[in-house]
Amino acid sequence: MTESSQEAKNQRSARKRRIGVVVSDKMDKTAVVAVSDAVRHPLYKKIVRRTRKYYAHDEANEARAGDRVAIIETRPMSKSKRWRIGEIIERAR
Repeated sequence: MTESSQEAKNQRSARKRRIGVVVSDKMDKTAVVAVSDAVRHPLYKKIVRRTRKYYAHDEANEARAGDRVAIIETRPMSKSKRWRIGEIIERAR
């Protein structure tokens, strides 16, 4: 292997980041975050809003329902938890 390809292999890739709204904070150290995305329909070309829910780890139980948060991809923490809350962007009113 060349040295540059070896360096690229050793570097960790950038983690995915999403911004969404907390829809549930009833579990201990876990928040359900809804992330909306606007995509163009392949046949009809209309913009369609799609929402996906992610289970995110919240170590300090800081996030509340309605908060806008940034979630970051992380190692699997349970069967369905693969994200953690990076920061709370805006508090719910």
